Amino acid sequence: MDSGIWTVAQAKAKLSDVIERAHMQGPQTITRNGRRTAVVVDAQEWDRKTQRSGTLADFFKASPLRGSGLKIRRSKDRLRQTDL
Repeated sequence: MDSGIWTVAQAKAKLSDVIERAHMQGPQTITRNGRRTAVVVDAQEWDRKTQRSGTLADFFKASPLRGSGLKIRRSKDRLRQTDL
């Protein structure tokens, strides 16, 4: 399986190979009925891609709109009634 695409049956039968190739070659796609259903990635790649790079406050501090003078006003309309 050189293309990195496996059917569910192939992936079940060769799970160790799927994991090894994800580690050595990159993401491995698993298909069911010809449709992509899952992707196996190396744990280090997953950690790298899902690692937070800062807080929400850091994000807003770095915004190009910071210091732009943009003013956002809240609506003074009454709150809507909701049935709970």
